[in-house]
Amino acid sequence: MFFGNTQPETTDNKWRRQLDSFVKTHQQELAALSWGLWLENGNDQGTIGIDLQPTPHFVYCPKEAVEKLNSSVENRLQEVMGIVEHYNPEVEVLMIGIGKEQIKLIHFQPATSPPVCYEQVGKDVNSLLEQLEEELSQELVM
Repeated sequence: MFFGNTQPETTDNKWRRQLDSFVKTHQQELAALSWGLWLENGNDQGTIGIDLQPTPHFVYCPKEAVEKLNSSVENRLQEVMGIVEHYNPEVEVLMIGIGKEQIKLIHFQPATSPPVCYEQVGKDVNSLLEQLEEELSQELVM
């Protein structure tokens, strides 16, 4: 039996595949960024987002905005809301990818904890943001 991806490559699923690949390749840096931002802001700003338009950049998705989006799509994001509500920044990474009128949940537990990743990477948050945004721009072709 064949279980491969049988969907044709469309713009709608291409950005998702590219983002998955980026996350897989940059898990340690994303975990470090996630922890660094958590140290700076805690949960005050909301969930970290990767907005792909007009060029890839990091943003915050306030909890109220995610709740409003969930309400506007007839509560179809209940699972996302549950993950956001129970997120543990010391052991996992949570981000929301934002494409054209679509979102993609980025949620993983890195091989080493985010605090350890932050120490190992050894860069400040602004340097990590610049590096990852540059690499996102190079690797994601919209």
